[in-house]
Amino acid sequence: MNLKQSFRMAFKSIRANRVRSLLTMLGIIIGVAAVIIMVSVVQGSNRQLKAYYERLGNNRITVSAEQWDGADISQALYDYCIGLGPLIYGVTPDGTAEGPLRYLDRSTEDMESGSPTIKLGSAQFSLCNNFQIERGRDLCQMDIQSSQQVIVLGARTAQHLFNYQNPVGKTVLLQSHPFTVVGVYRAKDPDSEYSMDNMAVVPYTLNRLLNHRNTLDSFTIRAASSETTAEVSSRVSGFLKGQIDNERGYFNVYSENQDIRASDARNRMMSMVLGGIASISLLVGGIGIMNIMLVTVTERTREIGIRKAIGARRKSILAQFLIEASVVCGIGGLLGIAVGVAGTVLAGRLILRAIILPNLLMSAGAFLFSVAMGVGFGLYPAAKASKLQPVEALRAD
Repeated sequence: MNLKQSFRMAFKSIRANRVRSLLTMLGIIIGVAAVIIMVSVVQGSNRQLKAYYERLGNNRITVSAEQWDGADISQALYDYCIGLGPLIYGVTPDGTAEGPLRYLDRSTEDMESGSPTIKLGSAQFSLCNNFQIERGRDLCQMDIQSSQQVIVLGARTAQHLFNYQNPVGKTVLLQSHPFTVVGVYRAKDPDSEYSMDNMAVVPYTLNRLLNHRNTLDSFTIRAASSETTAEVSSRVSGFLKGQIDNERGYFNVYSENQDIRASDARNRMMSMVLGGIASISLLVGGIGIMNIMLVTVTERTREIGIRKAIGARRKSILAQFLIEASVVCGIGGLLGIAVGVAGTVLAGRLILRAIILPNLLMSAGAFLFSVAMGVGFGLYPAAKASKLQPVEALRAD
């Protein structure tokens, strides 16, 4: 019997026992679909997290530092960071101020996602935080030095206050102080409910005007590359340790690259755990395949005897039952992939609020694994069938 005939007989056997074949495939379908859905959702979540960090800006280092006696550490820290030269791209204070923005009869108090975050930054704020100007201009060093009451709006803030008008040159009120809009940042997080575009930035030298204090305790540094991030973090920590006594203040330095690496490690571990749990369904399905193939061998004992009596060799019988088991598992794997794709899209919409699709390589691997399971779990029933003696087989009922 050639290979083509073996596959034809395998499909004929499946059609003859449609319900039993479908129930046999069920374990494989559930197992493959579960592996695809679980791993795809974890990978999708990881991609979203990476995209979020990319929008924030790669290689950012956040520094918090304050002295209890009210001494200002910001200038010393800024001078030290500038002295790091090519190790960094920029450094900026990253303070905040309270109060909604108002333009004519519109106020950011009405925004569904809440009033925008008012940032106190330098001329390097956009560089450190991965913002790009869409209209007008960014803050400049002259604005900082002369404490100009100018403001750059995030895209969502500008949309709320001005709708489709050009905000550049208009005056908004912040804590009853007039601020001239000099620019608008390009949207970088438009679909998020709590968008990073719901913000505005003013010169940090207006800290006393807006917060009634002279000191700033939060800073953002952008390292030149992921390789220099750890070195910059270490150097800044060493500098602050020499400047601030633990009994007279505090400081904290951390890099978001550490969060990314930790998140990658967690997601890899979660993928392995969830994949392992889902693989149990495949194992159960494989055992079901073995059980049904043993039943099939018993049912077809006389057929096996007749084929052997007319000259069929042992390897032909072995190949026939292995092919049948592989075809059942292969069809189950394909159905499982289809269910997995549909389930991944549904889970992505419900859990991640995004459309995600399974990795093509993972889907192909799941299919090949299901076929391999057919071979593995079908081997014993096939070997049992091939060892039957013709005389004994022909005597079977």
